[in-house]
Amino acid sequence: MERSRSLVGMEVPIPGSDSVKWIEVSVPSTTPATSTSPSSSSLPLAPLTEDTAACVIFGDPPTYLIWRIHKSQPCALDLVELCAFKEFPMTGIRILFPDALCPFAFICKDENRSASGNLYLLYALTVSGVAYLFKLRNFFTYESCSIFPSNDLTEFNLQTYPHYGEITAVAATSGSLVIGRNDGSVSLFRLGMFDQSAPEFVHELRDDTGIGRLWGFIARGRMVSPVQDLVISEVVGRKLVFVLHFDGMLRVWDLVSHSKVFSCTMTTTPLLGATFLRLWVGEAKYNTNIIPLVILCRQALEVDKEMISIYHLHFNVGDRIIFFLDSSMQNIPSEEGKFIDVKLTSDKIWMLKLDGLISHNLFHANTNLEEGHCYALQETFVADQLFQSSEHCLDDLLWISHSLFSSMKEQIVSFLSSIFLRRLLHPGVYNNSVLHATLQDFNKHWSNPEFQSLTVDGLKKEILSLIEHEGVPESPSTIFYCWKNFCARYFHYWCKNSAPYGLLVDSSTGAVGLIRKDSLSLFRCLEDIELLIYGSFDELGAFLNSGFDLYADDLEREILFELLRCISSISLQLGKTASALFYESLISAQLISSEEIVPRLLKILETGCSSSVAAHPISDLGADGAWEKELGDHKTLRKFSVDMLLSLHALCNKANSWSRVLNAIESYLKFLVPRKMTQGIHSEVLFNINTSILVQATSQVAKVMFESALDILLLLSYLVNISGQIYMLHDDISRIQLELVPMIQEIVTEWLIIHFFGTTPTESPAFEDFSSQLSSLQIDSNDDRKSWNERLGKCDFTLALMLLVNIQSPSGDLSQLSLRSLPSPHSFISSVQDFTSWIIWGSTGEESSAFFSHSTELASILLRHGQYDAVEYLLTIVDAHSRKEKLSGSIQSSDGGWCKLHHLLGCCLLAQAQGVLNGIHKEKKICEAVRCFFRASCGEGASQALQSLSSEAGLLHLGLNGHLSSAAWKLHYYQWAMQKFEQYNISEGACQFALAALEQVDESLGPQNDSSGEDTLNELATSFKGRLWANVFKFTLDLNHFYDAYCAIISNPDEESKTICLRRFIIVLYERGAIKILCDGQLPFIGLTEKVERELAWKAERSDIAAKPNPYKLLYAFEMHRHNWRKAASYMYLYSARLRTESVLRDHPNLSLALQERLNGLSAAINALYLVHPACAWINPILGGNHLHNEHYPSKKAKKMAEEQSSSNDAQLQKLQTYVDVEKLENEFVLTTAEYLLSLANVKWTYTGMQKLPSDLVDLLVETNLYDMAFTIALKFWKGSGLKRELDRIFIAMSMKCCPNRVGSSLTRTRGLMLTSSKDDTYIQSSTDPDPSTQQSKGINRWEKLELYLEKYKVFNARLPVIVAETLLRTDPQIELPLWLVHMFKANQKEKYWGMTGQESNTATLFQLYVDHGRYTEATTLLLEYIESFASMRPADIIHRKKPSAVWFPYTTIERLWCQLEQMISMGNMVNQCEKLKKLLHEALLRHLNLLKVDSDDALSSSSVQ
Repeated sequence: MERSRSLVGMEVPIPGSDSVKWIEVSVPSTTPATSTSPSSSSLPLAPLTEDTAACVIFGDPPTYLIWRIHKSQPCALDLVELCAFKEFPMTGIRILFPDALCPFAFICKDENRSASGNLYLLYALTVSGVAYLFKLRNFFTYESCSIFPSNDLTEFNLQTYPHYGEITAVAATSGSLVIGRNDGSVSLFRLGMFDQSAPEFVHELRDDTGIGRLWGFIARGRMVSPVQDLVISEVVGRKLVFVLHFDGMLRVWDLVSHSKVFSCTMTTTPLLGATFLRLWVGEAKYNTNIIPLVILCRQALEVDKEMISIYHLHFNVGDRIIFFLDSSMQNIPSEEGKFIDVKLTSDKIWMLKLDGLISHNLFHANTNLEEGHCYALQETFVADQLFQSSEHCLDDLLWISHSLFSSMKEQIVSFLSSIFLRRLLHPGVYNNSVLHATLQDFNKHWSNPEFQSLTVDGLKKEILSLIEHEGVPESPSTIFYCWKNFCARYFHYWCKNSAPYGLLVDSSTGAVGLIRKDSLSLFRCLEDIELLIYGSFDELGAFLNSGFDLYADDLEREILFELLRCISSISLQLGKTASALFYESLISAQLISSEEIVPRLLKILETGCSSSVAAHPISDLGADGAWEKELGDHKTLRKFSVDMLLSLHALCNKANSWSRVLNAIESYLKFLVPRKMTQGIHSEVLFNINTSILVQATSQVAKVMFESALDILLLLSYLVNISGQIYMLHDDISRIQLELVPMIQEIVTEWLIIHFFGTTPTESPAFEDFSSQLSSLQIDSNDDRKSWNERLGKCDFTLALMLLVNIQSPSGDLSQLSLRSLPSPHSFISSVQDFTSWIIWGSTGEESSAFFSHSTELASILLRHGQYDAVEYLLTIVDAHSRKEKLSGSIQSSDGGWCKLHHLLGCCLLAQAQGVLNGIHKEKKICEAVRCFFRASCGEGASQALQSLSSEAGLLHLGLNGHLSSAAWKLHYYQWAMQKFEQYNISEGACQFALAALEQVDESLGPQNDSSGEDTLNELATSFKGRLWANVFKFTLDLNHFYDAYCAIISNPDEESKTICLRRFIIVLYERGAIKILCDGQLPFIGLTEKVERELAWKAERSDIAAKPNPYKLLYAFEMHRHNWRKAASYMYLYSARLRTESVLRDHPNLSLALQERLNGLSAAINALYLVHPACAWINPILGGNHLHNEHYPSKKAKKMAEEQSSSNDAQLQKLQTYVDVEKLENEFVLTTAEYLLSLANVKWTYTGMQKLPSDLVDLLVETNLYDMAFTIALKFWKGSGLKRELDRIFIAMSMKCCPNRVGSSLTRTRGLMLTSSKDDTYIQSSTDPDPSTQQSKGINRWEKLELYLEKYKVFNARLPVIVAETLLRTDPQIELPLWLVHMFKANQKEKYWGMTGQESNTATLFQLYVDHGRYTEATTLLLEYIESFASMRPADIIHRKKPSAVWFPYTTIERLWCQLEQMISMGNMVNQCEKLKKLLHEALLRHLNLLKVDSDDALSSSSVQ
């Protein structure tokens, strides 16, 4: 009875084989449709398309040519050419046929025309019966979407040849195509050897000979069953075709003589009613004269029940070959499922099924008892990775996760997402086309080039965004079930797109591979420890037969097997999710430490999942379902606890003590430690298919070892927890905790690192980094380097591959990597052991007291290639493990390994901080990097150890020879660290190391170090400190720590450096708008006040006058804060002078703003001088700023600029030679104010300070309605008669503006000056406004202003009312003087009983003006008013009127008025009105004269009485 097959190996996928880009080449159709009948047009002539593939191997070193035919793409044939010593090809050829293909293709070397560029011959057949022969050239010569060259293509339509049935089988060899039909006939076509019209082109292989050929139809009466399969094989130099018929008949034909050489009916198979389907012929073994034959049979009633039968065909070689069939045979049932493909080697048969690859010995002595070996397919691994191996696997993950993170449920989502992402993108699980198809189900659509261009980070981002969109981010359960759905769909597409097609078997090397739909993989054998882990422990003999002898004592073996059973029980109880959670806790961000997970997993083993967790997924399972699950879990837990307790008691009883059990565990742990391989000669390892496969195999081994070590850790921890129940002594508990657990933790960490390297994709290059941009130029034109850079950031290019191609490997031990062929399953074992040994122990395998001493070398390689995250993880976990083991003393040994570790970690963190945006994360990276560098500098042997590192990996060689003191070493190292931080533009770190270096200067450059001669250690301490303090200044300034930067300046002992820094300090403060810090008293100017002032003034003279903040204002504030009033005034005056000069020279576009600034400057200068004693209230502009021209300039350029400015401003400098007092400043302020107001009215007038006061300025201000400014200037610059004259001119102009009906006035000439309105004079809009109401309102405003200003300024000139009235009457003859003006004349006179006397502007003057300007009515009215007033005086006032000379009237003017009236009457003008006025005047004068006569008489009488 057949024994169960044992697992001896597993599939190893070749990275990148799923990402081939196809060059599509179409086949031109030259054969027309030849359907001769309706029936023939609807039925295929040849077998229908099926999924099939095969590999053809050529040459030495071998070239593997793989072809595929897909049922989903029946018209396409894919070709990929690969070599083991090269990378997997990025492109392949896809030949597109005009019709569907049969599941057949044959490829061979083109021996005849290989020199002309044709490498291969390809035979293909379509279902319509058209055969093709292609002469293939180098694949790189074809272009996509092109037509296959017609001269390299031969086409033959089999329908043109008389046939007797449908084609059922086809085979080919070089120059020949053999077909078998359903009528049992076999035809040979010399396709490619003879012309299709030649007689030799076609041969039919028949049984009849001689005269029988003449019988024709009678000869064909001997019918045979349909042909099922054809195989062409070469035996003793002759090509034979083996024909298997439907009824089991096997016939062998000689293709040269066209004769049959053998025929027999095969032995009946154990399957009743079986059908013979396929035939495989092995290589002829000439030492035994046996040809192995393999026939596949299928039971007719059960489609999936198949059997492989192995026959031995013996042959004798003489004049002819004689065959006879051995009666014995070996049957291999399929048990479940179909056989997909079968391949034969010299001694083995390889059978591919959906559930695994099976190997059997072809020549086993006992055919019925021979045990087959099984190789696991990748489907099993992918299902485990995606939690698809069982129905409840994902549910267990959710339940256990909630139990582990019961107090951190809000963080479960990110943790679970990290697990799923890591496993989806795991090498061997990730498939480009599968993920593309899965994302398309979620409406994520990309073109193939776009999707293939996505890096790992891009894929993660897209997947996470999809999951978050589908679920609720705040709900762990919804996100979890989104992941569950996503993984289920992904696994479905993975199985569909990665369906196994056929086997790849290289008989020369023993390599066995699997051709899948869109990928390729190889098979490897399991290591001995893997055989033990995957094997069955029920039968001891199976283990002993494996050749892996762990113990010499059978009892110890039994103890070990019992332990493994206990471990298996724990693993089954927790499921496959425990290792995933534990692994993620070690790899990802520290949501929870791995040390916390183990106790929580043990709690689950003891008490089950938390009761609070059970209530969470009730909504998904339903109340009844959740209750049933909880009951089932409780029963399972109780059974597990009881079984474990009984097993452990039995184990202790068998071993007699727990000490012996622990001895067995310790012995077993030694086999889990990565083996140490001594390596010698070194050679370069190239990046190729073999290296990729090795990395994949290593990651598989590491996963098994990691999980095994974890299982043992859980078992030991479980033993400690239940130690009281199993009667374990305290010494045994202590041994577990102090010896075994640390040993296991170290093993776990080592395999974790190996697995991390083997499965973690490399980081994408940072293209914004200059070094990355430089490397991307590919100056060296190295193809391997180019391919490497293209693969960075892709899922199939892992860290281990990067390490492997940098390994200096031994030519003997890692010989597999230098092979030019694909490796055999057994060769993987030694290669994996060598690679893991190199990762953990290095190339020499030397012992070290430090954990993972080779980590620094690995970190250097990764750091050199920009893999910063990997470096951080590697060194962090090594450092954490070392500190946990309390090995700091040994780590800080004289070899400097501890220093190297922290140095490299610091370099890594520093590079990471550069690529991180500002924030807490970046600050954390910087702080950790600083800490690492400081720790690295303090270790023993740091100087020699760190200088031994390559420059690419960190520290540049300092060129320090001989013994260095600790201070000298730290000084140089801190300077290097400072420069490193400065290189990455991280000033906070650079500043710390600059300050640390300063602390070492005195000690390192002391007298004890002077013996070294003229080298760097003998520099002057002052110069050294000066440079360091200058660096501190620079870094603090970059950080905007201005106070610290100033402290660095005053601490600098180098005066020259201090001056440079001070100047830079001021410049930067200007640029960043922080210059006020110099003026607010925060900085202590210890002996630097003059320098600061000089630098500020130097900056002011060389800065743009429009700079903000303005340097002159800062100088003003600087001096005012120090009570230097005169200097403050001087700088503001210089500011005003520069504004005046530059606004004139530049024709400033916004003159009003510049003038406003000038006013502010002058005002500040005046205010400052008012704070000085009046006797000292003056400034010297030369001392204020121009003395800087005589100072030392830091550069020739600055001096040149100053000279140019000096020459261009000679006039101004000449002006500034005089002293300036407050009065001059006030005068300039007034004139500048006038210029400013004019600029607001768009009137250009410039005061340069050189000319005398212009006489037309006041007129210009009046014309612009700037009356206040006009009066101010008049009062400021004129006195006495000059002031009266200017006031007269002002009021004349104002009066004329109040006359809207004037003719010939200057108003029309000044309208062009009144373009815009002033905010102070709202009535200046447009003097030509046609609206009368508008004109009236404007006039009213003018009259009001005239009244206001006249009332205000008549005290300076009493004749101003006269001037105004005269101007009005002269300008407009029809105008009526405003009442307020008339009242102003009347108000200036004495009491009315005095008549018309008074001040200069009195009623007599007004009366005279009326008369002079012909205003007779107004004059008469005014005179009558006063005469009547004089006559109607109160009795009390009559006494005053009667005094001598008390009354005066302008009688002369009255006489003139009388004469004018008479003249008007005589001329006939206004006769009636004039006569009336004359009459009124006559009557009033008579009364008045009479009254005067009476008063005179009274005055005479009174005087005589006296």
